[in-house]
Amino acid sequence: MSPQQAPQRRTVTGAGALPAPDPYFPTSGDPRHHVHRYELALDYRPGPNRLAGTARISAIVTAGGAPLTEFTLDLAAPFRIGRVLVDGRAPHYAHRAGKLRVRPAKALAPGAAFTVEVHWTGNPKPVRSPWGGLGWEELTDGALVASQPVGAPSWYPCNDRPSDKAAYQVSLTTPSSYAVVLGGRLLTRTVRSSSTTWVYEQAAPTSSYLVGLAVGPLQDVRLDDPATEGVPQTGWAPPRLMPAFEAAFARQPEIMRVFQELFGPYPFDEYTAVVVDEELDVPVEAQAMATFGTNHLVSGWDSERMIAHELAHQWFGNSLTVADWRQIWLNEGFAKYAEWLWSERSGGATAAERAAKSYQLLSALPQDLRLADPGRRLMFDDRLYQRGGVTVHSLRVALGDETFFRMLRDWTRLNRHGVVSTDAFVAHVNRYALVPLDRLFQAWLHDTQLPPFPAR
Repeated sequence: MSPQQAPQRRTVTGAGALPAPDPYFPTSGDPRHHVHRYELALDYRPGPNRLAGTARISAIVTAGGAPLTEFTLDLAAPFRIGRVLVDGRAPHYAHRAGKLRVRPAKALAPGAAFTVEVHWTGNPKPVRSPWGGLGWEELTDGALVASQPVGAPSWYPCNDRPSDKAAYQVSLTTPSSYAVVLGGRLLTRTVRSSSTTWVYEQAAPTSSYLVGLAVGPLQDVRLDDPATEGVPQTGWAPPRLMPAFEAAFARQPEIMRVFQELFGPYPFDEYTAVVVDEELDVPVEAQAMATFGTNHLVSGWDSERMIAHELAHQWFGNSLTVADWRQIWLNEGFAKYAEWLWSERSGGATAAERAAKSYQLLSALPQDLRLADPGRRLMFDDRLYQRGGVTVHSLRVALGDETFFRMLRDWTRLNRHGVVSTDAFVAHVNRYALVPLDRLFQAWLHDTQLPPFPAR
């Protein structure tokens, strides 16, 4: 990891109010503390879908509050807790309704560092949500994790807030016939008899929902050219699908180069694309990783669009993570516009043409979505993606290409590995505008009625 890629650790100093709960998921996470490192040691048996784990969680009490006499971690109900320690001492604890409530033997002072150790076993399963199951998903032969927005507790104890970003080391032991793929650098792979232990490190600050995982009979292939400088890119797929995988992902290194030119340096050390041997509704982004289904191995624009979208999330969503889920358009609007930028740069339809097509689609749909705060029910509505993309295009038209892309590269540079909000983005953009763009932002972000299409 180069100095430019080193993760920026957050420090807790000074007094102030505690962070507010996420307005869409007020019971997720605990703002009274934040985690700066997870060390997970897991053993997974695919046949019985049995997971046993130990988590060592290094955290800090949020400054500005009272001494911490109790704190919580999110962990799904199916698991049985074997042991809990806080700084090596046994606390009182209770586990119910997806919450592990811990009362340390001694209150923790504001700003104090502490360590929690949790041992758990059970059969992981998805967390229920309005969008179906989230998190750990058992496959026909293996498993995958797709946690957005609140599925991470389906497989490990965590402080499940998007803004609570931490470093991770994950060790997973499974039968040797299976590969284990996570977003991060593979440190070691150790074979012992019929089992193999895979150890991955993700040093960059990572939200709990962005810890991706795939377990299955997978084969790896290098997608980039190792002889040239660039971001190492690895693909994983079932052996029988490898020819189709290599054909579908052939242009990913080129997409990476274009996005680095437009958005700034890739924010992580490597990138991994996985295809599991199942059909998936949509691809799934994770930090330094994306997971696709067999139905996504198609040729042409449909494949490239999805590959570009998931890759763009490494900047917008993963490096720059939303402060809370109201701001989700900052993830999806930019990832959608990245699809159109790739189309434009690769000789397809221009971004303006793609935006106009989305605008026509939006104009025929109900006008009841507020982009900057869509509400929990509409946070994954396709209109948010489309309107988000057109909003970004309207900024490009207002600023002009040179200023727009300079603004965008500065946005990703200044907030690298950080937490962002709509208000912060609006303030950032206005620094580059000749006149304040308050009316534009009001119309596109806060009003529900669709504004006129942006024209040069």
